[in-house]
Amino acid sequence: MATDHIRYDVLARDALRGVLRKVLTDAATHGLPGEHHFFITFLSGADGVKLSPRLLAQYPEEMTIILQHQFWDLVVSEERFEVGLSFGGIPERLAVPFSAIKSFFDPSVQFGLQFEPSESAEIMAETAARNLPAAPAPAPTTPAVDTTPAAPVVEEKDEEPPRSGEGAEVVRLDRFRKK
Repeated sequence: MATDHIRYDVLARDALRGVLRKVLTDAATHGLPGEHHFFITFLSGADGVKLSPRLLAQYPEEMTIILQHQFWDLVVSEERFEVGLSFGGIPERLAVPFSAIKSFFDPSVQFGLQFEPSESAEIMAETAARNLPAAPAPAPTTPAVDTTPAAPVVEEKDEEPPRSGEGAEVVRLDRFRKK
């Protein structure tokens, strides 16, 4: 088999992360249009992820956040996004590099991006969880586009109950948590 000197896998991964970056930038500028909302799963111990010690202790490997009704100060840069969310009534500020993201899903249109976990990101997350020295990073893997929803690990959030006529329902998704 020929050697891929162009690194199509890296180009494809970066292009898909560019889609995510564009969607979040638009949401930061204009808000979420229509019924769109996002489930974003990331490696909580990956390099560059900033979480409170409380959240990191609760989600030492990975975490899924939902950007829908109650988030604030969404800031998107070339390498990361930052957002304010409330967890158990406590406001938190999260910073998540795009390289730490495992999946993105918008259930309103059944669109998802699944990033195969980079072995280097997984090693960093496991190392952070166990406080061991990091191993050298291997070559990145190719992301895949997935249009079917995965069972997300969702942080329970304090949300107002829906007003009559809104049709929204708050559901606790802990039963879907991977064990």
